[in-house]
Amino acid sequence: MALALAINASAIDNNTVEIVYNGSSASVTVASNISSYVTVSSGTSSHVKIVQSATFAGVDATSDNEDGEIIYVLSGSSTDGEFYMEGSFKATVELKGLTLTNPSGPAINIQDGKRIAVSAKNGTVNTLSDGANETYNGCFHSKGHTKLKGKGTLNVAGNSKHAIYSKEYIEVKNLTLNITAAQKDAIHCKEYFLMESGNVTITGATDDGIQVELDGTSSTGATTDHEDEDTGNFYMTGGTLSISGYGGKAIKTDGSINYSGGTQNFDTSDTSAATSIEGISSEESTAGTEVYDLQGRRTTITKPGLYIFKNGNTTTKRIIR
Repeated sequence: MALALAINASAIDNNTVEIVYNGSSASVTVASNISSYVTVSSGTSSHVKIVQSATFAGVDATSDNEDGEIIYVLSGSSTDGEFYMEGSFKATVELKGLTLTNPSGPAINIQDGKRIAVSAKNGTVNTLSDGANETYNGCFHSKGHTKLKGKGTLNVAGNSKHAIYSKEYIEVKNLTLNITAAQKDAIHCKEYFLMESGNVTITGATDDGIQVELDGTSSTGATTDHEDEDTGNFYMTGGTLSISGYGGKAIKTDGSINYSGGTQNFDTSDTSAATSIEGISSEESTAGTEVYDLQGRRTTITKPGLYIFKNGNTTTKRIIR
């Protein structure tokens, strides 16, 4: 099948890949200045698959794109489509009036471990949904650091596992985010979660509204501007967060839950955070209690980290510092 790939510098801005969905097909246009770094392997299929070259490290930086990263602009509609991207450099995904359903996997699947910015453009409504398939973690699935932003609207329905999954941190700014269904957590991430502004509404999660895990076995502790932070903490500094109709906890974390601003439209007592134990000795912490690591293996405490404590029918997670 011929590739649905056009190279046209006059049609789109530098550093841009434009994907337009139309039913069972999609067109992909790549700016000429990045054409040597982008491989499209999906042909005219609506299941768009793009790989950024491992040699790409940013080109033609500008004041609006200071890293010279590739910007993927997604629009149009498909009831059997997907956006899949692999890479090893920062990237931006702009949603510009996108309605995308993938019955057999994530609607958006980012296999790039760097910072991924996802921006819903001002005035646009964007909707993602998936099908029942247990081989992936989210309708929106990101391998990297995920920044959800923009002054548009993003609606997500997770019909397999989580609605939004990030293998590293999630930050939310300005965005109107509506999660209408999740077979597990509505939002699931690692390292930390930060909501700075915007409106997030979560309904219909079978498990937790938001769950935040440690990425490793021990906490870094909170860091300045969250640089290289891995705490499992939840932070809310602004915006409005509404959570209802969930089956687990409103918020569940491996670290702490911190509100310093914004509006919490949910029962803030219906949350679960790891217990922080300062300066506790191994003998004190294990008396009458079984201790396990995060892989479920029986262990003893020999260094700081997150442990599972079981005493009878009671199980808790504790950070030992």
